[in-house]
Amino acid sequence: MAKTIMITGGTGYIGAWLTKMLLEKGYTVRLTVRDKNRTEKYAPLQEIATSTGSSLDLYEADLLKDGSFDEAARGADAIMHIASPFILKVKDPQKDLIQPAVNGTRNVLGAASRSGSVKKVVLTSSIAAIMGDNVEMVEKGLSEIDETQFNTSSRPDNQPYQYSKVTAEKEAWKLHDAQTDWKLVVINPSFVMGPTLENIPSDSESLKFMKGMISGKFATGAPDLKFGFVDVRDVARAHVLALENDDASGRFLLAERATGVFDLAQLLTDEFGDKFKLPKSIAPKFLLYLTGWMFGVTFSFVKRNVGYDLKLNTSRSREILRLKYTDLKITVRDMVNQMS
Repeated sequence: MAKTIMITGGTGYIGAWLTKMLLEKGYTVRLTVRDKNRTEKYAPLQEIATSTGSSLDLYEADLLKDGSFDEAARGADAIMHIASPFILKVKDPQKDLIQPAVNGTRNVLGAASRSGSVKKVVLTSSIAAIMGDNVEMVEKGLSEIDETQFNTSSRPDNQPYQYSKVTAEKEAWKLHDAQTDWKLVVINPSFVMGPTLENIPSDSESLKFMKGMISGKFATGAPDLKFGFVDVRDVARAHVLALENDDASGRFLLAERATGVFDLAQLLTDEFGDKFKLPKSIAPKFLLYLTGWMFGVTFSFVKRNVGYDLKLNTSRSREILRLKYTDLKITVRDMVNQMS
């Protein structure tokens, strides 16, 4: 079994939980960071390593710097590549999203090939690499979305985050197919929710979304918009299961359920009553055409996502990884309790 694991993005929203789980299972974790001097990003993880008697080794590396991951990869048994920007509002999509995602994937997977030791790479991708817009179920004549799909609608000028994820994942499969030293397993989470690891700062878009929900951002009406939702702790567990399961291969779409923003608000109301200014109804689509800019969404996004159903097939994650999902009501309860 793999014992020494290199992690990129191991101090992030998903990565911190994964690092914690690996340390608690006795793995030696090699954590790549951009700046070792920013100790607040990883000090809590060092405390976990000390308390569990595991090893946490730090390496400086940069997604855009060729060869910077080679030292951390050399002698490692496996790599968890999580690091990739999750930013929805950017001035320069190419510079801020696409280059870091694609070049980072090339650099990290190149380090795996040069390591002489890495046998498995677990890559964090996204549902965004599978689909770009909810309307695609209709356009492609699908009854559900699964791992056989690839996002073909996103572009640098239309949903650049989604484009960065599908481009980076395709690059990963291209690099995998060109070698025989390591096996690739890809994790494709839907909208990740849940609490951050205690004392680890995060600026995840997931946290911004929930803060908007409980602060009254949608108080006048929730958009008729459906997402797949999955607990951040389940995403971390899926990575561990993919690492440890020799039968795991290909892609794994993760979602506890697909549901609407209004339904999510109802879960919060059931748990917290009238504590927050939550929507009491669904906003009509025409209103979102007029006000979408206030929420940072484009006319095209409203047109291609609002009012469309979403069904996700996550049977591979349940049957092959044997992932047991956390109920969404527990996810949002834990997340909001940490925030409020």
